[in-house]
Amino acid sequence: MRTIFLAAALITAPAVAQDSPFVGEYGVSEGPDVGGGLLIRNDGRFQYLLEAGALDERAEGRWEVRGETICLTTEPKPVPPAFEKGPPIAVDGEVPTLFVTWPKGGAISGVDFVIGFDSGEPAEGYTQYYGWSMPEDDKRVPRWVEVREPVYGITAPRFELTESDGGKLRLILIPNDIGVVDMDGACIERTGRGIVLHRRDGDLRFVRLGAD
Repeated sequence: MRTIFLAAALITAPAVAQDSPFVGEYGVSEGPDVGGGLLIRNDGRFQYLLEAGALDERAEGRWEVRGETICLTTEPKPVPPAFEKGPPIAVDGEVPTLFVTWPKGGAISGVDFVIGFDSGEPAEGYTQYYGWSMPEDDKRVPRWVEVREPVYGITAPRFELTESDGGKLRLILIPNDIGVVDMDGACIERTGRGIVLHRRDGDLRFVRLGAD
């Protein structure tokens, strides 16, 4: 379906602005568990899609020539997702030590955390649909919390807990433009069978669709 979408966009792209060997439709060549594509349009625009496990990325915007490469700029510039402190929510009658939710209250599991105390080693783990609570035999009071959502790499500054928090923290994940990649600084070079997209978090290889 994604290939059909990209092909349709290529067919309808105006053939007026750019004459470049990069123009065309490409498929990801990073293995059987990764899918997606990149469309370099001849009107100076691009479209990008990627699926890898739970990760689902997309982007669109403009491209420009820089020497032997072309570089991408996502438009409009995406607003990254963010964690915000929210009012506590009880789960099964009790407020968890740490509970991560979406804005409407739906729980988010699989968020990695580190919780610090006045003494002893920090507690580490990941949230469940019911959050995470201190073991009954551990009477220490949490003083700070660090979190990381591993699929999209969403982090936040350390959350310091005050006396009014009572050792409890609810975080709300504000999605904003989650999954939209900011391609600022990402450039593409040609290879024998396709192209390589150089991003801050690593390279991604594509082959030109329809090529031998």
